Amino acid sequence: MRNGLRAWWCAAALLAAMTAAPATARDMEAFEVSAGNLLVVLRESPGANKQDETLRPFGKISARTPDGREVEFEASWFQYLGDMHLRLVFDGERRVQSAVPEDLQKLHLTPEEALARAVHNLRNRYGRPVAEPYSGGLMQVHGNAPELDSSYFLDRDFWTEQLRRYPAGVVAAVPGRGGLVFARADDESAVAMLRFSVAAQFASNSDTRISSGLYLFKDGRWTVFQPPQPAAD
Repeated sequence: MRNGLRAWWCAAALLAAMTAAPATARDMEAFEVSAGNLLVVLRESPGANKQDETLRPFGKISARTPDGREVEFEASWFQYLGDMHLRLVFDGERRVQSAVPEDLQKLHLTPEEALARAVHNLRNRYGRPVAEPYSGGLMQVHGNAPELDSSYFLDRDFWTEQLRRYPAGVVAAVPGRGGLVFARADDESAVAMLRFSVAAQFASNSDTRISSGLYLFKDGRWTVFQPPQPAAD
């Protein structure tokens, strides 16, 4: 399977994300396809450990549905960093719908421009991220929609603001969709607590987990601080 992802996982990801399929395969909820309605979500790429933040397209993914149908689609999904990939989506009343490359073309947006617009929309629609004390020197980041808290990992303005407070950098974890926690990079006890916390939360969130790695924000960019766990056999 493309990009080194296991075939079983690609099939599962496809079946769990049928919002990217044609409208006839979805329910009747309408989604506004516009730049102002773009959002972004992070999801797990088991076994991956990408070392830079460049957006690498998934390309076409195919899988067999439980009723035996072969389904193939190409969505605006991009391998991002560590064991995380991001999905550009359109917001809806009850859920989101994955954007497809043709959507971005019609909106005259590159993937990078679409990502920037999606983060801007996230802040406007669901609030600017807030960092509050969590435990053991850790800080928890959240907005007004818990299921989208992990998307604030992509809010570079927020993390740049944290660097002004903590010049040595910050180490962050995104174990699940509703979890985004960080520690000062120069606080060894807090970083140790973060290692323990991410392992426990990742293991307990099999349905909504995102990443088992730790990430360092410094010099205006994210890098892998602690490699993600290898994919289970």
